[in-house]
Amino acid sequence: MTVLTRDLIVTYAGAVDAIFKALADDTRRKLLDMLRRKDGQTLSELERQLGMSRFGVMKHLKVLEEASLVVTRRSGRFKHHYLNAVPLQQVIDRWIEPLVQKPMARMALDLKAELEGDRPMTTATQTKPDFVLETFIRTTPEALWDALTSGEKTPHFYIAGARLNTELKKGGRFDYHGPDGSLMLGGEIVSIEPMSRIEMTFEPVWGEDRRASRYVYEIEPQGETCKFTIVHYDLPADQDGVREGWARIASGLKTYLETGEPSPFVQAA
Repeated sequence: MTVLTRDLIVTYAGAVDAIFKALADDTRRKLLDMLRRKDGQTLSELERQLGMSRFGVMKHLKVLEEASLVVTRRSGRFKHHYLNAVPLQQVIDRWIEPLVQKPMARMALDLKAELEGDRPMTTATQTKPDFVLETFIRTTPEALWDALTSGEKTPHFYIAGARLNTELKKGGRFDYHGPDGSLMLGGEIVSIEPMSRIEMTFEPVWGEDRRASRYVYEIEPQGETCKFTIVHYDLPADQDGVREGWARIASGLKTYLETGEPSPFVQAA
């Protein structure tokens, strides 16, 4: 077990202060609602809906970005804004959930469903994502990469008893299995850059529309921390709950790597 250091506690407190400061303003809450309804909007799109000056919208977006509640990504000459649910999930996991102790809803999985066939994949760098999630973890790229790709680490931040089977090479499988061995989520590695980036297909075994989409893990060292980003592309409409699932996983990963303890929702599984 890793004991939280004073510096780490101060960092958490500062992050929480920034989140609540950002949420204290009605306009900023409206911006988050707008991005939740339609993620990836440009500044011009947000400006038209708010009916305020471009400079005013930019000021509010800056506060949200400083709290990591909004992240941006460029596609061509356009800059798109995305709601980042990970900081809010971290607050829920660390402070709210342990207090209220309410049971968490689990996604119903159809473990006997057949996956639909593959479809051609294009590089994710030139396509507008459906959503982007981002968090900063006080760890090394090696430790973060190991947690993401090692089946032994998976149960500490995903689902208790789950395991990951993977071949770390282009064309290899990246499959999550439940405690009983049944497939929970499958995928194929599209491209891989060790310690830095891995792109995979996302092949769900639930829902009516089981078409494969794509997701990317990105690791960027920044001093004593790593910026960890999850980017998802080509997500079918009836899989919109996937964003919340990724937010929980990113939050759990941060908890596990920084404290050595399984995340709260894993313990409750």
